[in-house]
Amino acid sequence: MGTLWPALYRRRAGELLMMKMLAPLTAVLLLAGCATTRPADTPAGIGFLAFGDHGYSLDYLDPKDLAPRSEADYVAAARAKWLKEKRPAAEFTPGTIALVGGVPVAASGMMPVARAMTAWCKTATCQFGVMLGDNIYPDGPTLGADGRDDGKRFQDIFVAPYGDFGWGQADFRLYAVLGNHDWHISREAALSEVAFLEKTRPFYMDGISYAVQPPAAGGEVEVFALDTHVLLAGEKVLDDKLADDGSEVATTSLDTSEPWTVPATAAERAMVADLEKRLKASTAKWKIVIGHHPLWSSAGGKFQQSRSLRAALLPVLCRNADLYFAGHEHTLELATDDCSTAVPGTKLPPMPAIVTGAAGKQRPLNTAFMGHQARNNPQYRPIFARGMVWGFAHVQLQGDTAAVTLVTTPLDGSGGTEVVAQHDFKRRSGVLR
Repeated sequence: MGTLWPALYRRRAGELLMMKMLAPLTAVLLLAGCATTRPADTPAGIGFLAFGDHGYSLDYLDPKDLAPRSEADYVAAARAKWLKEKRPAAEFTPGTIALVGGVPVAASGMMPVARAMTAWCKTATCQFGVMLGDNIYPDGPTLGADGRDDGKRFQDIFVAPYGDFGWGQADFRLYAVLGNHDWHISREAALSEVAFLEKTRPFYMDGISYAVQPPAAGGEVEVFALDTHVLLAGEKVLDDKLADDGSEVATTSLDTSEPWTVPATAAERAMVADLEKRLKASTAKWKIVIGHHPLWSSAGGKFQQSRSLRAALLPVLCRNADLYFAGHEHTLELATDDCSTAVPGTKLPPMPAIVTGAAGKQRPLNTAFMGHQARNNPQYRPIFARGMVWGFAHVQLQGDTAAVTLVTTPLDGSGGTEVVAQHDFKRRSGVLR
């Protein structure tokens, strides 16, 4: 394991600078923030965790990340990447750094966030959780291709952080989806991860896409899980390209997926249609859809994937679902889409889109891109966004309200908790029929 590098403190200073520069554009994003170290007392209801992109472990790094280099080399490479991604130069931070064998690498938030969720759920209601993909970095299970045993990998990345989750709930489950990194090696390798999660408590999968009612919710909640990586592999997705000012540049080049991720069965090809049927047939009060890829995000590097996902999925969500949770971007974000573009000519309630992909890795916001995205997409309402943190979301369902709390944990790895945002979303499905 690594030790934290002093760049931690530079990162904190960089975050404060970023927040100050964001103020003219996104004051509304910061209004939801608050500072506390414990969850507030909540009335009886249904509570659950939501987190994604946890599976970045310093014990399973990409070999290229361990090439000998100095701190100065690491920071220089991080700065070059920052500028290549068209992020404002004045906001640069190298992120939180750890040392592995004397080599500086990006620190892992996997165990700190797991400790933070454990602390949080000692006083908050946590009856189940949703795990939003990119569960194993860098390449998912490898079937031994990297000389490592997947059985031990599963123990280290799933059981070690989350095997004891439950907090007295006999039926506690972590409902999982796969992400793009989980698919890197082959279909057989990705499905070996599914098989492990299907048979190992507290985890739950039933194929790559499924619907399930958490037992502890007493039929009030149904979770609809999608493999959005496979879904997008069957869609046209353009490459992302930004101008120096953070605005989008039109391109005709395609973002291609591995051939084994292209929908291979009738069920995979009908994923969205099947979701719609399941949503319409559901008797649950709360209909919660989870996937890896976000509908909207603020980091600026995956906006074309989100655009293609909205085209394929958002009409069904707008007509039938209450909440959509995703990871992929290593940020914490709250937003809504008013459905006016997805379902023209209708007056539907806004669709909540929550990004909680900061359970293992960090990613900065792109404030220049954020400004263009908000101005050019009036259907999109950003509520809160925070980058370069480790954290998770907690959701409390009470009556017709979903109280979503975004929680970060200190970068010293202590597992403490700090609330950075809280927002109430109203149930939609009750007025859609």
